[in-house]
Amino acid sequence: MLTLLLAMVYGQQALAELTIEITQGSDSSVSVAVVPFGGSSPEDVASIINSDLKRTGQFDPFDPNNMLSMPHTENDVVYADWRKSDVEYLVVGNINSGGGRYEANYSILDVVRQQSLASGKIASTNVRKLAHRISDQVYEKITGIRGAFDTKIMYVTAERLGGQRSRYQLNYADADGYNARAIFTSSEPILSPTWSPDNKKVAYVSFKGGRPGIYIQDLATGKQRRITNYKGLNSSPAWSPDGRQLAVVLSKGGNPDIYLVDVNSGALRQITKHFGIDTEPSWMPDGSAIVFTSNRGGSPQIYKTTLATGKTERVTFEGKYNARARVFPDGKQIAMVHKGQGVAQFNIAVLELETGRMRLLTSTSLDESPSVAPNGTMLLYGAMQGQRGVLSAVSADGAVKLNLPSKQGDVREPAWSNFTY
Repeated sequence: MLTLLLAMVYGQQALAELTIEITQGSDSSVSVAVVPFGGSSPEDVASIINSDLKRTGQFDPFDPNNMLSMPHTENDVVYADWRKSDVEYLVVGNINSGGGRYEANYSILDVVRQQSLASGKIASTNVRKLAHRISDQVYEKITGIRGAFDTKIMYVTAERLGGQRSRYQLNYADADGYNARAIFTSSEPILSPTWSPDNKKVAYVSFKGGRPGIYIQDLATGKQRRITNYKGLNSSPAWSPDGRQLAVVLSKGGNPDIYLVDVNSGALRQITKHFGIDTEPSWMPDGSAIVFTSNRGGSPQIYKTTLATGKTERVTFEGKYNARARVFPDGKQIAMVHKGQGVAQFNIAVLELETGRMRLLTSTSLDESPSVAPNGTMLLYGAMQGQRGVLSAVSADGAVKLNLPSKQGDVREPAWSNFTY
């Protein structure tokens, strides 16, 4: 079991710990050896890369204690040593440091073909970021899919303080749970956090002042700005792909409908107008349409509205309940919370838009709030572990599953960032 510790600090008090536990891996994992890098750094770069790769469930990192040799450059590699150990891929490198900056020279090698897949140089003042970027390169060169290790995750923690008091905190951290930071703390609930396309701002719903409002907060400055505060519902913000608008849910007209709000001027454009409840918008990647949840057909289902024409069509037909849709980065699939006919469980499912094929990814009982990694390979979601809310993750094919339990308080409302570079 892989366990990574995340300690989040509020003032001098540790608020929560998250661990990442692999509960199910792929049956066809790839053997990769990451040789401890030459040079010195405050953290073990090879260990971070190994943890990144193992967390995907697709790789089986080779134990450094069993390595027959420890080369640091491609020229030092004796391929026969690694073939004896049934290693398929090899990563070697050196770290140079100076002036608070670290530079890694690395090579990614195919042991079977005895050839280099890639080599490069990455520099950073942050060793973990440097290691994650090497992991991204390793993942892409072996799988053909862009890596998403150097990304962020955002989530809400909720802690009972005694009596009727609670503390809610919006946090963000590296994708592996390290370097956690608090964004906003409140005695009132925080809902629906979402990243701006450039990852520089976040939007969320806060009940501070006793009523819901949608806020945008700058991560660098901490400056918070209220975008909507209409009477009734103000919920479910979703950034447009160009970052200029938020799709939101407002009930100021007497019924929950989808609106677009300009993040600079505050100008509104109503998108849906129906007697049913329209909520939980998510943008198509090209910005041409929005998918959302509506009960206009008698039960919660996913619909899509094309913005240029206003044409609305139903997307889901399988199951009694489909909600909280999140579009994959390629626009070909939608993740959602699904409840089948005659069953009690709410699970995470994925719908292929072209074929209409739906597949269940989880089998627990109260799964919610899916969020898709920017490379489309993994999903974060909220789950229940006993009586407490936790984060879990599952690969897009359902083969790999992770739990992210907390030792203190509930963890909920996950949101995976966009690519950071």
